[in-house]
Amino acid sequence: MNVFVRTAAREDILRQYLYYLIEKDAVRAAERFLDAVQAATEKLCRMPSMGAPKTLDNPSLSGLRSWPVSGFPAMRIYYIHSGDDLRIIRVLHGKRDINPLLEEEAAEDD
Repeated sequence: MNVFVRTAAREDILRQYLYYLIEKDAVRAAERFLDAVQAATEKLCRMPSMGAPKTLDNPSLSGLRSWPVSGFPAMRIYYIHSGDDLRIIRVLHGKRDINPLLEEEAAEDD
């Protein structure tokens, strides 16, 4: 499976990592978060249809699904599976108003 991580998703992951590292002074939590995102991505590669479907008006996000990051249940990976490709669109905290963030996502060349 080919995995493509959009720029916005990379920024989401970095933002959350830095939050644990700097704001919470929790080096172990920051490292666990990165490991958990990697593990969740690997799991999605094996079973990409297991995430919950998310319906949006944005046509470029047709087929969007979400999956929680283990150990960080409020964090969710938003992704699209197509053929042999898994596209990580965003990695967002569930307490954020995610619909507007996702609706404004444009198609991106991965």
